[in-house]
Amino acid sequence: MKVASVILARGGSKEIPMKNIMDLNGHPLIYYAIKASQQSDTQETWVSTNSKRIAKVADMLGANVLMRPEELATDISPSEDALLHFANTIEFDVLVFIQPTSPLLERHYINTGLSKMENYDSVFSAYEEKGCIRWGKGESRIWPIDRTIHERPMRQEGSIALVENGAFYITTKEALLRSKNRYSGRIGTIIMPYSSSFQLDSLDDFSIIEAIMRSK
Repeated sequence: MKVASVILARGGSKEIPMKNIMDLNGHPLIYYAIKASQQSDTQETWVSTNSKRIAKVADMLGANVLMRPEELATDISPSEDALLHFANTIEFDVLVFIQPTSPLLERHYINTGLSKMENYDSVFSAYEEKGCIRWGKGESRIWPIDRTIHERPMRQEGSIALVENGAFYITTKEALLRSKNRYSGRIGTIIMPYSSSFQLDSLDDFSIIEAIMRSK
C-alpha cells in the first residue's frame, strides 16, 4: 500500500501574498508541513502549486512537486478540485492531505491517523471544545445556536464538540475519486490539543505561532 501526502500551496493569496514561503521562525512556512510529512510514515511528500517560486522552495526542501493548472488555483477554487487533479495524476493508495497553514502539526498525529485507517474510510484532525456558547451572526442580528436566551448551560454540563483544525485529512484514492470529497464513508478523527491547532491566516497569526514555537 502506497501512502502519499499532498500539500496544496498556491501562490495567489490576497491577504498575505506568497504566504506559503514567508519566513516563520527561521524557515519558510511550507517547511513545517513538508517536515511533518517527511518524518511521518508517508512514503512520498508532494507539493501541488501553481507558483514556480513555491515549487523551487519545495524542491529544495526535498518534496516532489506537481504543477497545478491556474484554473485550479484561484481564490474560489475548491481544494477538492486540486486533490482530484493530484489523484488523477499521481499513483497512490492512501492520501494524506496536509495544509501548510498548520505549522504546529507533528508527525505522530499523522501516524495516528494512518493507523486509524484500518477501521475508517477517512479521518481528519480536530480539537475538542466543551461547553462554549455559540451565536450565529447575520447582517442585522445575532441569535443563540442550539438554545434560547433563557437557557444557559453550566460549562461542565455542556456537550463536547469536535472542531476541525484544518491540519490534515486522510482518505483513500478510491474514496476520493468516488465521493469527490476529502472525507467520506465511515469518518474518524484524530484529536490534537488546542495549542497545536492554530492556523495561520493573518499576519497576527505569525506572531502568535512564533511565540508558541519559541516557548517549546
